[in-house]
Amino acid sequence: MTSTSIAESVKRARRGVGPAGAGRKPGPAPAGRARKRYTPRTWTLIAFAAPSLILLLLLNVYPLVYALIQALHDGTLLDTGPFVGLKNFGDVLAQPSFWSATSFTVVFTIVGVFGSWLVGLALSLLLRTHIPAGGLFKVLLLLPWIVPTVVSATSWNWLVATPQSPLPVIAERLGFGNVLFLADPVLAQVVVCLFKVWISFPFMMMMMSSALSSVDTNVYEAATVDGATGWQSFRLITLPLIARTTFVSWILMTIFCVNDFPTIFLLTGGGPAHATTSLVLLAYLTVFQNFQTGPGVAIAFLMTFVLVVISVVLYRQIRKVNVE
Repeated sequence: MTSTSIAESVKRARRGVGPAGAGRKPGPAPAGRARKRYTPRTWTLIAFAAPSLILLLLLNVYPLVYALIQALHDGTLLDTGPFVGLKNFGDVLAQPSFWSATSFTVVFTIVGVFGSWLVGLALSLLLRTHIPAGGLFKVLLLLPWIVPTVVSATSWNWLVATPQSPLPVIAERLGFGNVLFLADPVLAQVVVCLFKVWISFPFMMMMMSSALSSVDTNVYEAATVDGATGWQSFRLITLPLIARTTFVSWILMTIFCVNDFPTIFLLTGGGPAHATTSLVLLAYLTVFQNFQTGPGVAIAFLMTFVLVVISVVLYRQIRKVNVE
């Protein structure tokens, strides 16, 4: 049986058994159906919910509007300052430190998203098999996500921060010399990215485990009967059936990585030589260390714009996913 026929057989085996299998789509409502009018009970529920909705709206809209006002003025934390329009945005985009922070944020996000996804997916596939002490193994795998970030960052600092730390000592005994993981710019970036994968893979593992639990195991048996290999089943069955959950997890993890302040601040503080300074850390330092509120808030708005674009692109991919 050729690979093409195997792929077609796998697709036929998958059809109708996926969580979003082909089925009858709900048609439009009959034209003659009259609209339901709001009942007194509906208005009562709206009246009870209105105060909470108004409060939530104010809590979200007011800070956003006030931040936009600060971004358009040249002021400090105590004084709004004169109106300068979009000058703060232009100044930020002209700064080399902004683009350096942007490049590191991109690398940090890509490694954090796809590194944690690959580890989480591999572990979720492993947990589907029967392994000894599976329940205890699952609990232990959740510890990096459960333990507070400050505790994990302190532990990693103990492992790599000084020449007397365990990993530098091991590297020296293996013949690599005096390796200072947090003093070298490249090694510091590697450590920060690995630390992000370490604390994030349990989230991805839970997302992928929930997606895999909805896949009917009979589809794999049908694919095996049709001659599909393990890799073909994974590529043509597993990945398409968990695609929606995958894109959702990518969106969430992208937001987590771009907005991740404590991971970098607690581990390296943005050093050495600003090598691990991300956009969110740069915005913090600009506002609370340099007392330049306008440029700092402008950086935050640029981050928000990029996140919105990425989220929209990934959301469009979710809508395109159609498991047959």
